[in-house]
Amino acid sequence: MNIVIPDDYQDCVRDLDAFAKLAGHQVTIYNDTVTDEDALVERFKDADALVLIRERTPITASLLARLPRLKLISQTGGGAAHVDMAACRAHGVMVLAGTGSPYAAAELTWGLVLSAMRRIPDEVANLKAGRWQRTLGMGLKGRTLGVFGYGKIGQLVARYGQAFEMNVLVWGREGTRQRAAEAGLEVATSQEAFFERSDVLSLHLRLNPETRGIVTAANLASMKPTAVLVNTSRAPLIEAGALEAALKAGRPGMAAVDVFDEEPVTEHPLLALLALLPAIVILSVGQGMTWTAMWVSAASGVDPAEQGVASGMASMTRSASATAAAMAKTPGSPEDTTTTRAPRAARSSATTRGATCCSSACCSAGC
Repeated sequence: MNIVIPDDYQDCVRDLDAFAKLAGHQVTIYNDTVTDEDALVERFKDADALVLIRERTPITASLLARLPRLKLISQTGGGAAHVDMAACRAHGVMVLAGTGSPYAAAELTWGLVLSAMRRIPDEVANLKAGRWQRTLGMGLKGRTLGVFGYGKIGQLVARYGQAFEMNVLVWGREGTRQRAAEAGLEVATSQEAFFERSDVLSLHLRLNPETRGIVTAANLASMKPTAVLVNTSRAPLIEAGALEAALKAGRPGMAAVDVFDEEPVTEHPLLALLALLPAIVILSVGQGMTWTAMWVSAASGVDPAEQGVASGMASMTRSASATAAAMAKTPGSPEDTTTTRAPRAARSSATTRGATCCSSACCSAGC
C-alpha cells in the first residue's frame, strides 16, 4: 500500500514506535506544507492512504476528485472538520479518526501557565543578555483558574489547578457545567462573569460553527490586567483580531498561545506586536508530536489493544482497523519505505514581557 504522510514539521514520525508497523508498505513523508492544490495532487496522486497530522492540510472536494487511487484517510485526533466528509463518501474514501490522549495538551497548557505567571521566558532572556532578575512573577495559590470546556483536557487542567491550590471556575455548555458541578467545582453564573473573575483562563473547546469566535472582544476587555489567557485548543475560538487588540489595551495582561489560524506561522499580528509592545512574550515551543502516530496501526491491521505504543497516540476502532487491513494485502519489503524530506518551515522565536505564544502543534482531541 502506498501511504503518504504530509506535514511532519518536526521530522519525527520515523522515530515513533508505531512507524515500524508500516514495514512492508511504501511510505512517503513530507516535512513541509504546501497549500496549492496542484502541488498537493502531485504529492498525493499515487497514495492509497493519507495519514493526516491534525488539520494541517484541508482535504477538499476538488482535491478528492483528482485523487482516484485514494481509498483511506487516517486522521490524528478526534476531529476531522478539515476533511470534506460528504466528498469522501461520494468518492468511496474511508475516514478514520482516533481518540487521543489528553495528557500532552494538558501538560503543555500547564507549562504555559507557569511560564507566563512566573515570567520564565523573560528571565531566561534576561540571564542570556547579562541581566539579573528584572521581573516579578506571580504565584498561583489562591488565584482563580477559569476552565472553558470541561472535557478530558479541561478536567486534567482543573486537577492541575487544584494541585496548585487554585480556585477552579468552570464555564461551557450545559453538559460541561453539569459535569463540573457534579465534580464539586464552582460553575460561573455567566460567560461574562467567568472572564471577569479568572486570573488564569484556559480554553479547552472543540472548534465548530457554534464555538468559532465564542471568545469575544468584550470578553477579553473584561479580564483583569494581571490575568493570562491560555489557548492550546484552536485559534478561531477567539474572535478574529480580538486578542491582539486586547493585549494592546492591556486586558488581559498576558496570553499563552500555541495555536494560530494558519500553521506553520512565520508572520502573524501577534508576532508583529513584538515591535510595538515590549510587554509581549512570543515563544516557539514544539510540543507537538505526541499525537502523530495514531493511524498507522489501523492502516496496518494492528489490533486496537496493541495500538497506542507511543505517548499520546490514539487508537482506531476494531472495525476500521480490519477494513484498513483488508486494503493492504500486497506489502513489499521493509526496504520499500521511502521518505521525501523538505526544508523545515522557519519558526519564530523571540522574548519580551507579557504574553506567551508558542507555535507548537498541540492537539485538542478529546476536549
